[in-house]
Amino acid sequence: MFTREEALGLVEGADPVDLFGPADPDRREQAHRLYRGLVAALHPDRVAADDVRAHAASADLTRLYHEWQHTGPVVLRTARGSYRVAARHAVGSVANVYLTDGPHVVKVVRNPALTPLLRAEWDALRLLGRFTDEHTWLRPYYPRLVDTGDVGRGERAFTVLEPLVDGFVTLADVRRAFPGGLDGRDYAWMHRRLLRAVAGAHRAGLVHGAIVADNVLVHPEQHGIVLAGWSFAVAAGQPPLATAKSVDYPPEVAAGRPLTPATDVHMAHALMLDLLAEDEIRQRRFAAGCVQDVPERRPDAADLLDEYDELLDELYGARVFRPFALPDTKGA
Repeated sequence: MFTREEALGLVEGADPVDLFGPADPDRREQAHRLYRGLVAALHPDRVAADDVRAHAASADLTRLYHEWQHTGPVVLRTARGSYRVAARHAVGSVANVYLTDGPHVVKVVRNPALTPLLRAEWDALRLLGRFTDEHTWLRPYYPRLVDTGDVGRGERAFTVLEPLVDGFVTLADVRRAFPGGLDGRDYAWMHRRLLRAVAGAHRAGLVHGAIVADNVLVHPEQHGIVLAGWSFAVAAGQPPLATAKSVDYPPEVAAGRPLTPATDVHMAHALMLDLLAEDEIRQRRFAAGCVQDVPERRPDAADLLDEYDELLDELYGARVFRPFALPDTKGA
């Protein structure tokens, strides 16, 4: 049984595949159960007579279910290949990521008006791909572009990527798993790798512009970090293409100034302050020095690599591998 708020969260702004999954015959029973549960939550007998949002969502739900029932399996095609869409894997501020029946994932923009942001990501990932062909040690820190699906007016563009699915979680997942904050020894390896990704992008001439917890992928077992979510990336010194309401930007962005590498430095260390436990005094002090309001006073990411290593040497001595895992809450 869904609450009104849960039902609204699922229905508002969704498309048929978002809500009911791939349009496969073997999913019809599951989709029907979901539809009936949402109908019950949004039924006029369950909500107030003047609940405009619920009544509109109820009408949208009926339309979405009808469209889903009359839609065949979604296959996205380019000149290079075809990609059959499977279950939704992740929801972003610009696009949703779907599994496929092959070895890739597809990232589909939710609103055709946001297609320019997806194209910006293509440009950024192509540039990073060329850059990491030369600087191969940086390759693990960025998504790998496989194919792109450009579209006409009013249609939704998509990106085909190498999968970063098995074993990966986001820093947002990590934060939820450790509500009291992370031990500095655990966040140390994450931040060292994130700094490398940021410094590498800056060396390639890019500013990421959206370093938030949902855009940092973590592989706990392998100690892997991937900086994803390049839809807002621009060349250093350029204004942002757009901003997201959910992101807490540095002061220069709110003031309408161009993005610079200092913008990324601020965001990466605001994230560090958000993730670390309150008693990690030395590391938090380090982060505080990188989130100053004046961009010119923030250190460069490349310089921070050595400075952070020196701090870690002082705090913990010689490095040893420290296993990390999210707590198992399935039985909780």
